[in-house]
Formats: sequence, C-alpha cells, structure tokens
Amino acid sequence: MTAISPEQNLQRTQKVMKALDDWGLSGEQILAVLDFPETERSRHLVKYRKDTPFPDDEKVAQRVVFLLGIIDALRTTYPRNLQMGARWMASPHVRLNNRCPLQAMLEDGETGVVAVLSELDCAYAWELSGSNIN
Repeated sequence: MTAISPEQNLQRTQKVMKALDDWGLSGEQILAVLDFPETERSRHLVKYRKDTPFPDDEKVAQRVVFLLGIIDALRTTYPRNLQMGARWMASPHVRLNNRCPLQAMLEDGETGVVAVLSELDCAYAWELSGSNIN
C-alpha cells in the first residue's frame, strides 16, 4: 500500500464516515463495518467525523480501501442523485441472497464488504476472478 499524507488520511476518514452516516448505520454497526478493535466504543466515532483519522491498523486500513471503492462506485453509478447510493445500499439484491448490501456487510464481515464492492464494480470483480487477458 502506498503511503498517504496525514491530510489525505483525514479526508478518507471523513469521506467514509459521511457515507456510513448517510447509509443510516448506528455507531455499533459502523464499528463492525470498519472492523475496529473491540476496545473502540461508538461514542468515540465523533472524533473521526471531525479531526482525527482512523487508527493506524492494517485491518481497518484494508476495510477503508474497500469502502472507498464502494463509495466511488455508487458515485459513478448514480452521478446525478447521490441519495440513490444510500437507497441502493438498503435494497435487497438477488446476488446477495436477497439481502441488502448493508446487511451482507454486517453479517458477513470482510467477505460481505468484498461481495458488495464486486456487485458494484465489475472491474474489481474481474480482478478477483483471476481472469487474465494474455
């Protein structure tokens, strides 16, 4: 992973927090989706919305990368109506076993997050498939 500046890290943190809030997740759900250590409490999330980047934790950093991919894919899928992203995240989908993406992410952890990203971003799903154009 390439190193990012503290300012970029804070921007990523705020972007992810805004999306998680827009999707209507509770504090406990946000902690679960981010794969935060169990010592973290939901009352501490306010600092990430304001001026503190996410902790320097490999698992959290990987989850943030996946979530940023989901956020960007929703933005490009619904460029004229950003509220549709939250609606999409709360609607059941056949390829997610008739669960909404939020439910899949909460129930399945990283596997669910990757499944949602794959559903939204066919290029990411193509990379995961191991397909090779030789």
